[in-house]
Amino acid sequence: MPPKRPPSIAIATAATKRRRGTAIKPIVSMAVSTSVGTSYQDDDGEDSNPLRKEFLQLLSAPQYKGRGVANSALKAHFGDKYTQLVPIINELTRASRLTMSKANGENEVYFSLLSAVEASKMQGLDAHSKLVYQVIESAGNKGIWTVDIRVQTNIPQATLTKIFKQLETRKLIKPIKAVTAKTKKLYMLYDLVPAKEITGGPWYTEGEFDHEFIAELRNFIIMCVRRMNRGKGVSIQQISDKMVQANVSRVQLSLEEVRQLVQTLLHDYVIEERGVTDDGMALFVPAKKITTMCEFGWWDVCVRTFILGGLDLRMMWC
Repeated sequence: MPPKRPPSIAIATAATKRRRGTAIKPIVSMAVSTSVGTSYQDDDGEDSNPLRKEFLQLLSAPQYKGRGVANSALKAHFGDKYTQLVPIINELTRASRLTMSKANGENEVYFSLLSAVEASKMQGLDAHSKLVYQVIESAGNKGIWTVDIRVQTNIPQATLTKIFKQLETRKLIKPIKAVTAKTKKLYMLYDLVPAKEITGGPWYTEGEFDHEFIAELRNFIIMCVRRMNRGKGVSIQQISDKMVQANVSRVQLSLEEVRQLVQTLLHDYVIEERGVTDDGMALFVPAKKITTMCEFGWWDVCVRTFILGGLDLRMMWC
């Protein structure tokens, strides 16, 4: 009797075409044959299957949020136990807890874990809706343009509009706008925070450069430089700590963002760098006033009563 072949994860994809290149293909089924037993518990409960627990922990790691774990990474991580993942993957897929997709132009399959709440939102979605979700998911926190979604899925615009509305209603995706292309409508997963290159970071409010907000922060920094440490110098870290303490910013600013504000004041010569702390951090003090133009006319010098910088020049006329 010939030896049994080990079970393998066979992925069946819906062959879809698009106008340019190959579309991202949704995983619609998994053909498996195995007798390996599993026990499935909710995430909040104890799992009697250590392999399933390890699999869920791997997919829940922060670095795999969004795109998911590559199939090759699973093979490398689990080694000989890789084939035992088949029934676990099947069960999670049937429960809508697991999504699988192929990135554009790649043969690699990526597995993404959904929370119980997300899984309930995925219930009842058809293949096209799941495909759109997977395309948006693969874009991560940079989002994807609606035109690119149509090209990659080859779904008619009228159908796409209905799918977008359905996914938005279920709070699976959300529309965003990039500050660099305000006329383009992008979509990303509902729970993701847009990348700074999309939103413009803290310096933008509703897609517009917030001059007033930046002016308020600059004025606060000037006050810190003048008043803290008796004007003998203040570091960027001290300025940042004071901003947090005073709650002057409506958003949390990183140390680098505070540094950007300080750089604008240096450029305008409102403050200047002078000395360093014991830790080697630069200290900033109010800039010395420099007048590039004389505050008097040449004819004033000819007057016998002219005084310059405390020097009484009247003696020169004696």
